[in-house]
Amino acid sequence: MGPWRPWLTNHGSLTQLLRERFTEFNVRQLRQAIALPFFDESAPLGLRRHERAMVREVLLRSAETALVYAHTVIPPASLRGPWRKLAGLGNQSLGGTLFADPRVERFPLAYRRIDRRNPLYHAATPYLDNPSGSLWARRSLFALAGHRLMVTEVFLPTVLQGAFG
Repeated sequence: MGPWRPWLTNHGSLTQLLRERFTEFNVRQLRQAIALPFFDESAPLGLRRHERAMVREVLLRSAETALVYAHTVIPPASLRGPWRKLAGLGNQSLGGTLFADPRVERFPLAYRRIDRRNPLYHAATPYLDNPSGSLWARRSLFALAGHRLMVTEVFLPTVLQGAFG
């Protein structure tokens, strides 16, 4: 895991961490739509197979350089509940919203290497100059008043420019 460990295991706000290390940090929304989650996302969110949810994809960037591809899934019931304001984030950071509310519970992080067999790898590689054989990703569930959402962050090699020291 080497240089990736601090990025993958940090339990604070990734947005805040990136802002501290990259002065021109910004968020670029790529897509937000009601869609089918990936195969491994439905069960942890309590979704039935083939149930649609709001899927939001963004790039966390330094100026125009992509650092992290982020993929968020919010079940319909959560959008009608306490997460309804998240539908209008646009180019705003989800992390800023999640970590600003002390009532939000974060479940343990899970992380692993992903490769071309994973749809998130394919979603992230268009933002790489030289796609490699694999990328590191981490996933976390968040809950507010019993309503969950899932965030998966795929780290691009450029994030290591903001190395921990």
